[in-house]
Amino acid sequence: MRKDIYGTSCIKKQSILLTICMLVFSTVAFSHSLGQKEKQSKNIPVFSQAVYQGRDKVYDEYPLAADEFYNPIFQGCYPDPSITHKGDDYFMVYSSFVMFPGVPIFHSKDLVNWIQIGHVLDRKSQLHIANLGISRGVYAPAISYNPHNETFYMITTQVDGSLGNMLVKTKDPFKGWSEPYKLNFNGIDPSMFFDDDGRAYVVHNDAPNPGKELYSGHRVIKIWEYDLESDQVIPGSDKIIVDGGVDISKKPIWIEAPHIYKKNERYYLMCAEGGTGDWHSEVIFVSDNPKGNYTSAPNNPILTQRYFPKNRANKVDWAGHADLVLGSDGKYYGVFLAVRPNEKNRVNTGRETFILPIDWSGNFPVFENGLVPIEPKLKLPKGVENKTGKEGFFPNGNFVFTENFTNEKLDYRWIGLRGAREDFISITKKGLKISPFEVNIKEMKPTSTLFYRQQHRSFVFTTKLHYKPLSEKDLAGITCLQSERFNYVFGLTKKGKDFYLLLERTEAGKSSVLASTPIAFESPLHLRVEAAGDNYEFSYSSDGTTFVNLGGTVSGDILSTDIAGGFTGALIGLYATSANDALPE
Repeated sequence: MRKDIYGTSCIKKQSILLTICMLVFSTVAFSHSLGQKEKQSKNIPVFSQAVYQGRDKVYDEYPLAADEFYNPIFQGCYPDPSITHKGDDYFMVYSSFVMFPGVPIFHSKDLVNWIQIGHVLDRKSQLHIANLGISRGVYAPAISYNPHNETFYMITTQVDGSLGNMLVKTKDPFKGWSEPYKLNFNGIDPSMFFDDDGRAYVVHNDAPNPGKELYSGHRVIKIWEYDLESDQVIPGSDKIIVDGGVDISKKPIWIEAPHIYKKNERYYLMCAEGGTGDWHSEVIFVSDNPKGNYTSAPNNPILTQRYFPKNRANKVDWAGHADLVLGSDGKYYGVFLAVRPNEKNRVNTGRETFILPIDWSGNFPVFENGLVPIEPKLKLPKGVENKTGKEGFFPNGNFVFTENFTNEKLDYRWIGLRGAREDFISITKKGLKISPFEVNIKEMKPTSTLFYRQQHRSFVFTTKLHYKPLSEKDLAGITCLQSERFNYVFGLTKKGKDFYLLLERTEAGKSSVLASTPIAFESPLHLRVEAAGDNYEFSYSSDGTTFVNLGGTVSGDILSTDIAGGFTGALIGLYATSANDALPE
């Protein structure tokens, strides 16, 4: 083998040279990578503050006396309430669709003052919703307590997801819930009933038997016996206990959301009927056996707002989908959903949660003042003090919510869509950092957006943004969203060497930029959306004091369910994307 003058073989020398080259290349590549990461890190938006302020006139016109509280008790998209109790500990849950985490859960000692203690479905293993439309996913969760095994159950349907009908359980709602148990039945809106003898049942909405559907909207209520050991319905135990509704000859639609209660050794089955729109109502049946036969009450419906003038003041509408609970004062109370349309009859705040006392002095329960126009406020139960908005209790009325993103634990009111918040957010000394996904708000995928529910017909939402987009694919700012097909985007992006602020409207999946303006790059940039009923305005400021409108006054029509369809209320999002397709003009 040939050697050089130093006694090193040529092959060995080539190997050394190759190693040196590789080291040099790796060093250069590593330096380039660091440079790229440093460059990218400057492209991650930081939101250092968000302030939401309600401005509804109804709360100015109806100030509270010392013995009163406001109805609804939960403003904004908190629909399909279900309630249970263990002693004087009350727990309430709501539908969450593709919101992540799912099924918000609240605790109260008195049915007036509530604290959110978390979410029932807070892990990816419990939620299979990553590619669903906003009004699919988790429907009508029902929470119940079984005193025989001292266990809480939450049963629900993940519509279009792989889990379908499922339940989770816990001994302590403050400490989290189990992995899901997938249940072997179809339909939606399941709930559980535990009889005095320890036997368990599941009731739910379903389609009629094959070939038995008589008209569009014809549904049935089924009951199953439930095995508490295997956590599964017992095969072959199912039975239809309501066919169509109160009077099938009148072709009632969408009998759903069933709950069974036992009082004076009789079984009461309460359901929603009429669909979740303006014919919504609550009806009740009775039987001597949990599996029927059930007889309709002669005074049905026991709750509705469908018979009153459409132009009435402070209108509450669509009331139904209720659940009952026995209060510590020995009186029953009912929680239910309803809506408060704006002046153009649009429903941007979505379906909200109301409460009314129940008159059960006769054979059947009736919602007190549930068959007359519902008022904005109620008398407090005896001995209860109104602490809403204080001491950590959930606010109502015209409150202000300020978030400086300084706490390690994010407030439970902030949610993601289709994916976990932790996948794209981090709390830093400078504020909330949102690492943008290569997904925009119009896609049915997890988005890098942190959402807050719109809780008033008139409101102001302001945020402070630190951000320097690097290309037209980068955008960060605010989105007002009803769904992936109906939304506004108000954000900062780049075109060529210039920075632009733009306002985009997406209606039925078709997007158009309503306005855009070049701006001198300044950080932070203050962004604001303000609504006065159906009128929305988007504006910006460099100092947080003097705001400049962009796009004039625009309609909130696309943020309403009567235009966009679906079941959710409008959401306000802190939005970031690296897949922006909204281009400045």
